[in-house]
Amino acid sequence: MFSATKIREDFPILRRTVHDRPLVYLDNAATTQKPRQVIESLVRYYETNNANIHRGIHTLSVEATEQYEAVRGKVALLIGAPSNDSIVFTRNTTESINLVARSWGDANLSEGDEIVLSLMEHHSNIVPWQLLARRTGARLRYIEVTADGHLDLDMARQLIGPRTKLVSLVHMSNVLGTINPIGEIAGMAHAAGARFLVDAAQSAPHLPIDVTGLGADFLAFSAHKMLGPTGVGVLWAADGLLSEMEPFLGGGEMISLVRQDESTWADLPHKFEAGTPNIADVIGFGAALDYLAGLGMPAVREHERNITAYALDRLGALPGLNIHGPSDVDQRGGAVSFSLEGIHPHDISTILDSRGIAIRAGHHCAQLLMRALDVPATSRASFYIYNTEDEVDALVEAVEAVQRVFNGVSHRTAV
Repeated sequence: MFSATKIREDFPILRRTVHDRPLVYLDNAATTQKPRQVIESLVRYYETNNANIHRGIHTLSVEATEQYEAVRGKVALLIGAPSNDSIVFTRNTTESINLVARSWGDANLSEGDEIVLSLMEHHSNIVPWQLLARRTGARLRYIEVTADGHLDLDMARQLIGPRTKLVSLVHMSNVLGTINPIGEIAGMAHAAGARFLVDAAQSAPHLPIDVTGLGADFLAFSAHKMLGPTGVGVLWAADGLLSEMEPFLGGGEMISLVRQDESTWADLPHKFEAGTPNIADVIGFGAALDYLAGLGMPAVREHERNITAYALDRLGALPGLNIHGPSDVDQRGGAVSFSLEGIHPHDISTILDSRGIAIRAGHHCAQLLMRALDVPATSRASFYIYNTEDEVDALVEAVEAVQRVFNGVSHRTAV
């Protein structure tokens, strides 16, 4: 049975204090904490298996290679990929998207072609396409966001057409929490003959994912947002696409044969993994995937749904507080962004930190969305498997303290 209280025992950092208060960590959309199983896997690798992979025939290298490649299979299982060869390890979601922009985009887009994005995208799903448009003469077009935090699907139908070569959208918004209707939009893209990339940085940690069912051509996400170490990302591509694409980086490991004037490439997926990879952290990611598999992604989603509903109810009852994004927890994840009338998000975050509560304040790498919301920034609390209703209560009490501070009650009395 899923128990956030029991799960917390596996996370050493959750036992620490901040400013003499118990840590309440609510910045999971930025990065998640790591269970001891992941930490121990890193230590174990460095103590017992540390070696470069794929190139050595000695025991340590063989062991490290086997552990590293086993993680590729775990990733494929997580997202329902039919082949391990379609899984490319990168540094993060950002690099995965840049890889597609360079290796697929440069070869397939030209002047007059169109790339369809949305105003709720993270900068990592905007800037690579801006650079691609600058290189190729392609044009960017943006789906707007409705007042209740959803994509304007009527506008999407108008924008996606004969000139569209790529649609690239976030699956779950890191600001609004919105879960976008990816399957429906994939149908629009494919009907227009376009490819479809899904930024799953927020959804892969929180939802059961089936890449075939989503209708994606590319899917990108990061390990560190799902209990794994930093510095590991994933790119999945549909059958045939990686074979057609040129390498993003050149060097060791990604080659088959090197001559003075030309080279040939290694088999997939190694053709896109030049140089010594982040071996230890990929292996650590494997431990994170094992941990999530033990919980079950449907149970992860159900816990997040429940705690988000509780947070929306408690926060929504506070006067002067505006929650951005959908109110229906079946249509959103656990990133809850809010504004307090007359109070800057940085001030909110500072006072909450004095009470040991970690949230995120700022534009969340989504400046286009901030302009659409007509706010300079928001405060964001984001939940994961180890968060409890007691922590939501602590958040609400702290926000009430912020309101007292800015209503003239002394800082000493309020906090």
